Parts: sequence; C-alpha cells; structure tokens
Amino acid sequence: MRFEFATATRIIFGAGTIKEVAAIAAGFGRRAFVVTGSNPDRAVPLLAQLETTKMQITTYAIAGEPTTSIAYAGVTQARKFDAQVIIGYGGGSALDAGKAIAALLTNEGDIYDYLEVIGRGRPLIDPPAPYIAIPTTAGTGAEVTRNAVLKSTEHQVKVSLRSPLMLPRLAIVDPELTDSLPPAVTASTGLDALTQVMEPFVSGMANPLTDAICREGLWRVGRSLRQAYERGDDAGAREDMALTSLFGGLALANAKLGAVHGFAGPIGGMFPAPHGVICARLLPLVMEANLRALHARSTASPALARYDEVAQLLTGDRDAQAADGLAWVQELCQALAIPPLSEYGLTVGDFPEVVAKSSKASSMKGNPIVLSEAELTDILAQAV
Repeated sequence: MRFEFATATRIIFGAGTIKEVAAIAAGFGRRAFVVTGSNPDRAVPLLAQLETTKMQITTYAIAGEPTTSIAYAGVTQARKFDAQVIIGYGGGSALDAGKAIAALLTNEGDIYDYLEVIGRGRPLIDPPAPYIAIPTTAGTGAEVTRNAVLKSTEHQVKVSLRSPLMLPRLAIVDPELTDSLPPAVTASTGLDALTQVMEPFVSGMANPLTDAICREGLWRVGRSLRQAYERGDDAGAREDMALTSLFGGLALANAKLGAVHGFAGPIGGMFPAPHGVICARLLPLVMEANLRALHARSTASPALARYDEVAQLLTGDRDAQAADGLAWVQELCQALAIPPLSEYGLTVGDFPEVVAKSSKASSMKGNPIVLSEAELTDILAQAV
C-alpha cells in the first residue's frame, strides 16, 4: 500500500470562526486582495474585520463561474495593488478565482503556460501568494483543493490550473456563513458535496485515509441534506453539510472523482449550467449506469461492495444494498427539485461533443468502470 495525502496548511472549522480571520491574515501581509462572488456586500463584515487591523484592502467581484480572462484580469489588478495576501470569500467560483490569482501573481508568463488540456501544462515554479479560502456555500470543498477550475469561453470547456503549491495557507469553514443560502442553492451544492464523498469512495484511487473521510461525510449528508434544504435555520444540519463539503474537498484532492465530474467540466464549459446543478442531475444516473456496467462486466470489482456501503451510510440501514442507495438518491433529487439540463440548453445534438470531451476528462479516469460511448450517451439522454 502506498498513498499520499496533502491539504491546506491550516484548517479552522466551526461556527463563528470567521472572526479569527483578521488576526491571521495580518500575519501574511498588510495589503489584502479580497475576491468575492457577484454580491460583494456579503463580504462587508469580513472587510470591516480586516480594517480593524489597519490592513489596506481592495475587492474583486466575479459574476458567475470564473473564466481564464476573469482570472488574468484579477492578477493584473492584484499586481497594480501590490497585493501581499489573497482572500477568497464566497462559493466555489470565488475560491477558485482567488486560488488562480494567488498562483499567477507570483509566476510570470501567460495563463495558458500552466493550464491543463488547452494549455501547456507547465508546473508552477514559485509558491503562490499567501491564500486564505473562506467558503460561504457547502458543496465544492474548494477551500482544501490544489486546483482552480476555469472556463475557457474560446474553447467551450472548463479546465484546471493545478499544482500542489496551490493548496491554501488557511481554510476557514464557518457553517454560519451558509445560513442564508436559498433552498435551490442548498440543494445543488449539497448534492455536489454528496457526489464528492461518493465518487472518491468508489474510485480505484481510494485509500484508507480518504475512505474514513468519505464514510463520515456520507452518513452526515444522509441525515442532514434534506433537513438543510427544508429548514435552512437548522444549525446542526448546516454544520453537517459544511463538514461534508470540507471532507469532499479533502477526498477529491487525494483520490479520484468519476463520471459525474467527468461530464461536469465539458457541460459547464459549453452551457450556463451551475456546477452543482450538473452534478446533482447526473449523480443518480451515473450511479445507475455504473452499477449496471459493473454487474455486467466486472462482478469481482470492489466497487460493488463500496456501493452497498454507500447505501448503508446514506439510509442508516445496515442491511441496505446498492439498489437501495440508488433509490434513496433518486428520491432525494426529486424532492430537491433538481431541474433537467435541457433548461440550460443541452440538446440531443450536443451529445456527441459532450461525450467526446468527457471521455478525455481527468475525472473520468477515476470512475470504477470504463463506460462505453453508448452508456455515456444514455446518461445524457436521461439528464435532459
């Protein structure tokens, strides 16, 4: 047995921990470049806290998911400001944008020098600027991952800027920051979190450390996702989902994902569909396709027993089998009103391109069984 595990230098989890940011950030530098989502007003309490340390602050708001041009424009602004510390505050988009800006701030050259798939994929040479990641949603786990997902509008695909050096210096996970999330965002991000503790668990790259993290996340999301959706003021449910999101980030950064995320990159690059919605719509369909393919072609695969365990953790039934877990996820997605991907423009005519791009995605390599072109197309047919 051999495996590696790497994560953020420091992780602080708990209600109210946002109050600890300013003192720590001041130790990294006096000039903070704060990356937020489309509504920077949500970051006002954070900015006020930073100002008590007499730090100089500027903000950079991004609307929607980050593109390569948005990231590079952020680098330009951060350089003009002479930023010493980068802070990402928001959902996965803001955190990924901040991660990319921190990395490119200290590494010369064009962004395409370092991008995977559509770029030259060169390694970062110098450590990024100190980066603090503060999630305000519970889904992506981007606060503890080593990559930034960026959309190339020119290539109509999402790709990663990736390096072990990109792990944040500090991740602050305060569940109270998710209290105001609307039900639809709670649903899509929560199902993304579920996907990210399930796919690494059934992946061929799973290891004992990620297994423990995934098991803990699976039973927490099993007891709390619907409650967080229906009762957004349930502090215990919000805490469970914030912790599951964190665990998903830890797991995917140190194991592999699967076909859900293999599809998510290309679909997100081609259509204006939020990442969480794509994952939520595809999760039960990929589970069903994987189970059917494993039973048909790989009955000795350990993934079958893993899917049984997933079912037991989600349902709380020690005797549950994989089919029960699939039914549980299907019913949950229906209850959480996940929309079809046709609402974002995906049509039958797009299937060949999506399948071709998805087959080459790095996440697809973690799927417990290789799915055929026909199987991948069938998943899309059910998703629209």
